[in-house]
Amino acid sequence: MRPVASLALLLAVATLASCAWAPPRPWEKGELAKPAMQFDADRLESRIQEHVYQSKEAASGGYGVGGGGCGCN
Repeated sequence: MRPVASLALLLAVATLASCAWAPPRPWEKGELAKPAMQFDADRLESRIQEHVYQSKEAASGGYGVGGGGCGCN
């Protein structure tokens, strides 16, 4: 029973330690603003992919503009 209790305690400590995350400092935010750190590094490519998806699925929404499924926007 002792190893199970120590394993549970170790797991609880590891879980609580992972919650001790601090937001980035002002001097660290320059790294986060680089294009490589963005979700869409190439905005034109992501816009093209959204347009193709909307044209093929005949649906739009969540990306800002409305339109039909024919791809003639």
